[in-house]
Amino acid sequence: MKKVEAASLDSIADYRLVDCPVPSPAAGEVVIQIAACGVGYVDALVSLGRYQVKPPLPHTPGQEAAGRIMALGDGVTDLAVGDRVMATVRGGFAQYAVAPAAGTLRIPDAMGLEQAAGFRINHVTALHGLRDRGALAPGERLLVLGAAGGVGMAAVQVGKRMGARVIAAASTPEKRQFALDHGADAVIDTEVEGWRDRLKALCDGGGPDLVFDPVCGPLFQPAFRSLAWRGRHLVVGFAGGPIPALPANLTLMKGAALTGVDVRQFMLFEAQRAADQMAELMGWVTDGSLSPPIGRRFALEDFAAALEFALTGQGMGKTVLLPGD
Repeated sequence: MKKVEAASLDSIADYRLVDCPVPSPAAGEVVIQIAACGVGYVDALVSLGRYQVKPPLPHTPGQEAAGRIMALGDGVTDLAVGDRVMATVRGGFAQYAVAPAAGTLRIPDAMGLEQAAGFRINHVTALHGLRDRGALAPGERLLVLGAAGGVGMAAVQVGKRMGARVIAAASTPEKRQFALDHGADAVIDTEVEGWRDRLKALCDGGGPDLVFDPVCGPLFQPAFRSLAWRGRHLVVGFAGGPIPALPANLTLMKGAALTGVDVRQFMLFEAQRAADQMAELMGWVTDGSLSPPIGRRFALEDFAAALEFALTGQGMGKTVLLPGD
């Protein structure tokens, strides 16, 4: 089989496509023939050693994948060879990968393998953030920054499913149309000059009740300043570059909250709640009320371009790598 691998995290140029044996599952594991692997900003950061958690070497990128089970380890009884599944894998930029059976989920018939490849982290982040951290209520105004990206689009669709009026912020006309096509009620550009006035007009003279912010870029402080009374601003990530600051007195003046959303620790410390939310999300997929769009596709041999693209912030929906066989 083929997989992507690097012995250092200095540069994307360090990664190579290599040949290796198909892995064998240990007890409690499965081997998946990968049809698609999600590629996101965090995957690119991890590949370059810039993320808060550094991977062991040699490193194969990719943690979310979807495909069919090819082999079962000892003790795996609730899955079968041939099942269509999504899983957290060890190195998804590969034609085959090992995954813990406990975290491997069958994919509903209504969901394609490419949709499943980038589903879990983005959508659990969105639901956990909006419900647990943001206390989003039906009828509230939700502003999603970076709305066309993978986690932003998940927040648009999950927020809409929860009954919010969703305002999507995106940098280009194409991205704004993409957000409208997939559930946003209104859109706004990201030009800082006059942005708060344009947002106010979209909020009927008020402000958003909740901001979902995976960017934390130039609009971080303007968005917080625009919050309605008792508003909440969710810090989800820093795709905008340097980490911004916020004067502490603004929280008092707005009666507002600045709240962090960390899905990795949520899944670690509240595993059962995270599993319950994932089951709820899969139910929405099954009943047709949630259908995530697929972003740009890359072949396995174009892995470097996929990682570079993930760093640009230009993607719409979840980017996927297609390893083939």
